[in-house]
Amino acid sequence: MAGKARPVVGVIGSAQVINDRHNVQIVGQRNLRAVAEVAGALPLMFAGTPDITDVDALLDAVDGVLLTGARANVHPTCFGVEPDARHEPYDQSRDAMALSLIKACVERGVPLFGICRGLQEMNVAFGGSLHPEIRDLPGRMNHRMPRLENGEIHPDPEVVFADRHEVQLAKDGVFARLLGRDRIRVNSLHGQGILEPGGRVGVEGVAEDGTIEAICITDAPAFALGVQWHAEYDPQSNPINRALFKAFGEALVKRKTAA
Repeated sequence: MAGKARPVVGVIGSAQVINDRHNVQIVGQRNLRAVAEVAGALPLMFAGTPDITDVDALLDAVDGVLLTGARANVHPTCFGVEPDARHEPYDQSRDAMALSLIKACVERGVPLFGICRGLQEMNVAFGGSLHPEIRDLPGRMNHRMPRLENGEIHPDPEVVFADRHEVQLAKDGVFARLLGRDRIRVNSLHGQGILEPGGRVGVEGVAEDGTIEAICITDAPAFALGVQWHAEYDPQSNPINRALFKAFGEALVKRKTAA
């Protein structure tokens, strides 16, 4: 793409309080690098705060949107369930921002890629529900990140983000065609997960314990895929995650050139 302006990807921010006093919006740097180094686009962070972010203006300025993972669970009231303090923190500003943005992206044909929380937001946006702790369901494994015996998170990122389970992809589905295989291995760093898929949510990949790991939005006019694993961690070297970000990048170029 030498000599040509790169597509722009809006990367959603998440609320966080630093040093118990500074309210900030953050994006993990691996998300930004995945967009820049693999999708070939310019990452542009935007606030996950609806009162200072105009969806229409944002979508006029970008060629695609990345919904990142985040620590906060999607608030249960977004899918008709009472909240429980055990499943905090929540980020209701991001919920409101993401749910309206997802529908607008699909309606306008703006490429959309959801990762971890992003997949969950996509499901809720189209009427689906979530379970706050997937491992509590009968027959499910612990999908949370590895911890030491003392309960602390494992200090080695290579252990935390290692591939931990398989995902069976839907035969002849979007992911199977894109990746050229019907079974993959992925990392796992989530507690919340899809309980019931939304009306337009196509299930594209399922873990061996039945947890939904990959989705598409059916009949979307552009790229609209979500994954439960953290594909942003290693797309520079992981062939599965690289293929996903490359496909996202191709959709961005298509959108940009058609504009």
